[in-house]
Amino acid sequence: MPRWEPNAQLRLEEAALDLFAERGYDGTTVADIAERAGLMKRSFFRYFRDKREALFGGADRLAAHFQEELESAPADLPPWDALLTALARSGRLFPEDRGLARKRQNVIAANPELREREVLKVARLDDLLRALLAKRGVPEPQAAYLVRLALTVYEQGFDRWTEPHTTTSFKECMADAAGELDRALRLRTAPAGTPPTGAPDGGTAG
Repeated sequence: MPRWEPNAQLRLEEAALDLFAERGYDGTTVADIAERAGLMKRSFFRYFRDKREALFGGADRLAAHFQEELESAPADLPPWDALLTALARSGRLFPEDRGLARKRQNVIAANPELREREVLKVARLDDLLRALLAKRGVPEPQAAYLVRLALTVYEQGFDRWTEPHTTTSFKECMADAAGELDRALRLRTAPAGTPPTGAPDGGTAG
C-alpha cells in the first residue's frame, strides 16, 4: 500500500455511507469501510475516531466555511443577511449528486446513535454562529434567536434541495425557505383567517 493515499478521506466517507445504507450502521465495521475504500484499516484512524465520524467528516469543512464567510462579510451587512448569505453559499460544499445527500439523511434517520451525533453537530454550529455574530457586535439574546431561526431556514432549504427530481439550486431553496419564514412571522399581527401576503426575499442569499 503506498504511503500517499489520494482522496483517502473522501473515499472513506463514501464507503461508509454506502455500507451503512447496504448493511446498516450496526452491521458495518471499520475494517469493512477501509476495505471498501481500498485502504488499510489503520488508514481509517488517520481521519476519524470511529465509524460514526466517517459520516460527519463534512462538519469541520462546514464550520470553516461559515467562519470564513461571516468574518469576511461587510461590517455594515445586517446580521440576518450575513447569516443567510453564509448558509446559502455553503451549497458549494454539497455533493453534485443529491442522491448522496438523501442517502445520508436516510442512514442518519434510521439509527439513534447517528441522530444523536447529528444533533451534536447542529449544536456546535449553533455555538459557532453565535460567537461569530458576537464578534460583529450582536448581543447574545438577539444572536441566539437569529442563529436558531437561520438554522431552521437552513434545514428547510436543505430538505427542499434534496427532494427527488428537484433541480432548484440550494441558493434558491434557501431563498424560498426564508420567504416562508417571513410569511409565518407576518401571521403574528394578521387577523385570524387573513391569507398570507406575498413575501419579500427574506434576506440576502447571494
